[in-house]
Amino acid sequence: MAEELHISALAESLGEELHKRKWFCTAAESCTGGGIAAAITAVAGASNWFEGSVVSYANRIKRDLLTVDGDDLETFGAVSEPVVRQMASGVLALMDAQVAVAVSGIAGPDGGTAEKPVGTVWIAWAHSVGQEPVYIDAQCFRFSGDRAAVQAQTVAEALRGVLELVREHPE
Repeated sequence: MAEELHISALAESLGEELHKRKWFCTAAESCTGGGIAAAITAVAGASNWFEGSVVSYANRIKRDLLTVDGDDLETFGAVSEPVVRQMASGVLALMDAQVAVAVSGIAGPDGGTAEKPVGTVWIAWAHSVGQEPVYIDAQCFRFSGDRAAVQAQTVAEALRGVLELVREHPE
C-alpha cells in the first residue's frame, strides 16, 4: 500500500511539472506491462501531459515498432543498456512528447540467470527537442521481492527518474 501511495504521488508531481512546461511524456514498457501508463493515467487530467505508451513485451515489438536493433537484442538481450536506450529513443520518435522512460527487466519468478537475476531491470530516460533525443540516461537496478514488488519498484523508479529529468529543465 505504501508503494502505491508513493507511485501515485510521483505521477501527480510529474503531471504538475509537465503541465507547467506544456510538455508531454511517453513510455516504452516491457516488464511493467503497462504499469507506468496505468500510474500516469490514474491522475485526473493526464491527457494534458501524457501522449501514450507502448507495451513492447515481445522482442519483435521492440524491433519492429520501437526500432531496437535486432543484433543488439541478440547480442545483449532485451534486458540491457543498449536495448533500453533504443526503446526510449524509439518511443520518442513514435510519439509527440518531450520526455520518455523505457523499462526492460526480469520481474520473475522465473527467467533470471546468474548474470541477470530476477529483479534486474534497466531503465532509460530520454529528453528530446523535436524528434531527436538530446539526452538519454540509463541505469541498471536490482530490485527485490516477488513479481508484483519488482514491477512496483520499477514503476516508482521510472517515474522518479522522469520527474527528476523534467525538473532539471527550466519551465
